[in-house]
Amino acid sequence: MGVEIERKFLVRDTAMLADQRGEYLSQGYLSHTPEATVRVRIAGDRAFLTVKGRNEGARRAEFEYPVPVDDAREMLALCPAGRIEKTRYRVPVAAFVWEVDVFHGDNEGLVVAEVELPDEQAALTLPAWAGEEVTDDPRYFNSALSQCPFRDW
Repeated sequence: MGVEIERKFLVRDTAMLADQRGEYLSQGYLSHTPEATVRVRIAGDRAFLTVKGRNEGARRAEFEYPVPVDDAREMLALCPAGRIEKTRYRVPVAAFVWEVDVFHGDNEGLVVAEVELPDEQAALTLPAWAGEEVTDDPRYFNSALSQCPFRDW
């Protein structure tokens, strides 16, 4: 079974992104329940269908499959809730690569950093720009942001 172990933090300073090149992502949710979400994402000339299980702390089941971009565009049109638009930056820090998401549209102003870990006990030194941890706050799940965007909080 595919497993994702990820911690999520708010970003207090985006200066580290000044020299970085990001990737624009557009994604929507075909299904959103506490038990599982089904996401479709377009990233440049690639697209993916991802199924994620219930969060158990920083851990959850994750299965991701490439799909044709044209199919992904049609699937995005089927998504019942809002779309997530963001630019993702990959920022190396020590032994890990952090994914820093700068949100656009209805989630403008929100900047979140995620780091995938090999196990839940992995030692993690936080970079100076990492703020409050929001791993266990469901408001910051992308699937939740598609239904209740940051601007409405």
